[in-house]
Amino acid sequence: MVGAGSRDEKRGKEGLAHFIEHVLFKGTEKRKAYQVLNRLEIVGGELNAYTTKEETCVHASFMNPHFERAVELIADIFFHSQFPEKEIEKEKEVVIDEINSYMDNPMEQIYDDFECQVFKNQPLGNPILGTHGSVRSFTRKDILHFINQNYTNDRIVFSYTGNISFEKVKEAAETFFGKEGRNKKNISVAVKSKSKITHVTETRKTIQAHYIAGCKAYSCHSSKRFPLFLMNNILGGPGMNSRLNMNIREKYGFTYHIESAYVPFRDSGLFNIYLATEKKFLDKSVKLIEAELKKLRNDKIPAAQLSRFKYQLKGQIAISLENKAGVMLNNAKSLLNYNKPVDIDVVFKQLDAITPSDILEVANEILDSKKISSLLYNPEEAD
Repeated sequence: MVGAGSRDEKRGKEGLAHFIEHVLFKGTEKRKAYQVLNRLEIVGGELNAYTTKEETCVHASFMNPHFERAVELIADIFFHSQFPEKEIEKEKEVVIDEINSYMDNPMEQIYDDFECQVFKNQPLGNPILGTHGSVRSFTRKDILHFINQNYTNDRIVFSYTGNISFEKVKEAAETFFGKEGRNKKNISVAVKSKSKITHVTETRKTIQAHYIAGCKAYSCHSSKRFPLFLMNNILGGPGMNSRLNMNIREKYGFTYHIESAYVPFRDSGLFNIYLATEKKFLDKSVKLIEAELKKLRNDKIPAAQLSRFKYQLKGQIAISLENKAGVMLNNAKSLLNYNKPVDIDVVFKQLDAITPSDILEVANEILDSKKISSLLYNPEEAD
């Protein structure tokens, strides 16, 4: 995992980090594209990659006997990809098709558009996939420049989870990664602290109304991120007993999908609430959301009730640890952000220390109606 994503792109090169993730697989100094793709698949393994605002990751899952095969392949992809011009041009069409598929899915696109709205004219607001125009403009020179600037040793982590001894993992890392990498350091453009509050409505050819509201939030280094994670879980987290789900979906049947989310970044964060509903239920649903936010701002959650919410979040975290690939990826991200892997005991202690007053404070800082922007995809009127 490398700590470089869409926020590290220059103006006009939106989507470059994600595009590189695609063309990393198009051939190395010693392998053609089909050999890269076949190397793990032929022994039942899986090779994949993804890009976020702040990371690009190449990862693999495989049976224990193929450990060195997988590590060698990832090192080869990461440090020796050749980026043939012909493959670059071909992959542009693949990524443009991926962009089109997102544009066909309003539930996906509204999150991207809202991030661009909140972080307007800032790299953190860049759409991860880029635009038709930016993708068509990419050159091999752009790719090599981005890699040279951002794929540096201080921003790269090798993470593994599985039934292999630490000594063997360390030996493989030293063998295949020890002489690779670049020592030059690069720093991402910082997020502007202030932003304009905006309320945008767009008419779309959709059946439902899609609505999202939110604001900038705490960074991954803020101590207040823990109370916000817990508050988000109470408000609209994955549990069916979240307040938004219980009081809008279950009580009134206004929506099939409603949720809230908190995503921390290195120097900022984003909190949002998303809802999809029939147009006739939109105003009522938004008023119910506002009522829930007001309740969190004004009413301190009783200590006994908060204790139950903490236990629920701990259970969700514990269950997520059953996903070994997820543990591997979380450890890698934790090393990039905190220079140490995830310590579940420390996380639980942080949750235990949260008080009703902490939740109230965070609610008043984040859920303040004067700080919240919104974006609505309004369905076209039927002919």
